[in-house]
Amino acid sequence: MTKYLLLKHYRGGPKPMPNSEAPMEDWTPQEISDHLAFMNHVADVLRERGEYVEGQALSPEGAFVRFDGEGKPPVTDGPFAETKDLIAGWMVIDVDSVERAHEAAAFLSSAPGKGGKPLQEWIEVRPFMTEPPVVTE
Repeated sequence: MTKYLLLKHYRGGPKPMPNSEAPMEDWTPQEISDHLAFMNHVADVLRERGEYVEGQALSPEGAFVRFDGEGKPPVTDGPFAETKDLIAGWMVIDVDSVERAHEAAAFLSSAPGKGGKPLQEWIEVRPFMTEPPVVTE
């Protein structure tokens, strides 16, 4: 079994898909409820298969923070693209193969959006590092 991170992006991927272009603030309350119910359904199906580890939707608030020596750390809200503008949420799964991870991501991508149509949003699939990389010179 290998763990994979499935990242739901607000936008991004190789090319925009027509059903994923309407921002969630333009959806009706029912469309949002249907979307969230589907996300819970995906988690339940993966949980039943023993593949679900955890997942969360992310709040749009956030900041960049870094160490800058002694004193108060610098905090900024831009001007760079930030994860709060890009990543809507994540899910960790533990599956037998990369093919199974891709199947789970495709299922997640079929969540309904505006008008109840599948979003077909791009889901980023990244394996967890199991061993540190070997550096040779």
